[in-house]
Amino acid sequence: MRRLFGSVRARATWGATLVVAVALIAAGAAVLLSLRGNLEGRADSEADGVARQIASRVAAGTPYADLDLPDADDNPVQVVDEDGRVLAVSEGLEAISGTGVPGVTPVRGGAPEPEEDEEESPEPGELGDIVWHGQGTATVEGERGTYRFAAAEATDGRDESVRVYAGASLAAQQDAVRTAAGVMLIGFPLLLAVVGSVTWLVTRRALRPVEGIRREMAEITASEDLSRRVPEPGTHDEIARLARTTNETLAALETSVERQRRFVADASHELRSPIASLRTQLEVAAAHPGLLDLDGAVEDTVRLQRLAADLLLLARLDAGERPAGTRVDLVALAREEAAGRALVTVDAEPAEGGVEVAGSRGQLGRVLANLLDNAERHARSSVTVSVRRDGDRAAVVRVADDGNGVPEGDRERIFERFVRLDDARSRDEGGAGLGLAIARDVAVRHGGTLTARGAPAGGALFELRLPLA
Repeated sequence: MRRLFGSVRARATWGATLVVAVALIAAGAAVLLSLRGNLEGRADSEADGVARQIASRVAAGTPYADLDLPDADDNPVQVVDEDGRVLAVSEGLEAISGTGVPGVTPVRGGAPEPEEDEEESPEPGELGDIVWHGQGTATVEGERGTYRFAAAEATDGRDESVRVYAGASLAAQQDAVRTAAGVMLIGFPLLLAVVGSVTWLVTRRALRPVEGIRREMAEITASEDLSRRVPEPGTHDEIARLARTTNETLAALETSVERQRRFVADASHELRSPIASLRTQLEVAAAHPGLLDLDGAVEDTVRLQRLAADLLLLARLDAGERPAGTRVDLVALAREEAAGRALVTVDAEPAEGGVEVAGSRGQLGRVLANLLDNAERHARSSVTVSVRRDGDRAAVVRVADDGNGVPEGDRERIFERFVRLDDARSRDEGGAGLGLAIARDVAVRHGGTLTARGAPAGGALFELRLPLA
């Protein structure tokens, strides 16, 4: 069963066929019932007409033996009195049922009349209304058939009330219903086969691009070549959008993988230098203890520790670590980070309600520390930190220096990992190129932004925007 419905094409075909089958069965049943009801109505009308015709003759005083009764094959007629005694029947009528008077021989006595609507008997010589309809059978010359019967009342010239039962054959109705049912039994399976075949072919054609996408994705997975892309159909339907989204996903995955590769390579390169320097100093100290550069060894160790901490923080950020939702006062945090820095001044005016954001105090402190380290590294004489509220939604922290600034073409590139501009290439002064990358990643994780532009004093201005708590 799973293999039978294991594909979208099979499920679509079975589903469409089932829906059409239910619709055809419902429509066929409605048609047959309507046809049967219409033909029964016509038979009732025919029986009414015959019953009225015979009743009018009785009311006109025609003797029962002289009544011109119609052929029993089409319209069997039975005339009875109030006591159920048969007064006249159609010639050739051998048996009758459904009228309540089974007798077919004009004799006195008979079965009781069937249940009927209570009607007043007509005046002598008058014709009454149709008082009953029903269905039964009649046997004419050895052949039994189904009929619809109608009963009409009349009063003959002797002031005797009689009832005329007249039938109309349902053979035509039964033949029509059987013919219609036979046509449906033959036509419905053929129609369902056509619907299933067309659905199968149309679905196959519609899903052909999906198979191409699947095959290409399987080859990309096997080859690990993320530069390849799936084919995009020229249509504007859901499959074309799926192909475009898949290619966008592949492009993002390729960028991510390439970024991780560069990150691993750059991290290995950055870690190799302090480790090699520290090892060299230790080897020299082991061979010549008097030549041990203890300050250099400590400096390399601290640098290695900071780099390891930066790499660990980036790994946590890449893993999707979300900051804590504590309230952080940016003014107090800025003053705390600026303490002990000779070139840094904090410009923060008191604001109603404070300048508080929701997030991790440690990570936001790391952002300010990295921005201040970068500004001090390039400033000539001063670094200014300003903290302001921007309306009721955002907090803005600006760090400006009076250095040479950042060229406009590099104002986005400096936020990439392990990127150092030409004047910051020195490993002793310029760091590993992770400070600004960490600062932007933390800002984004807090729902904010970090951008760089020119400062009014001619240096660089870094603007951190965060949503207020």
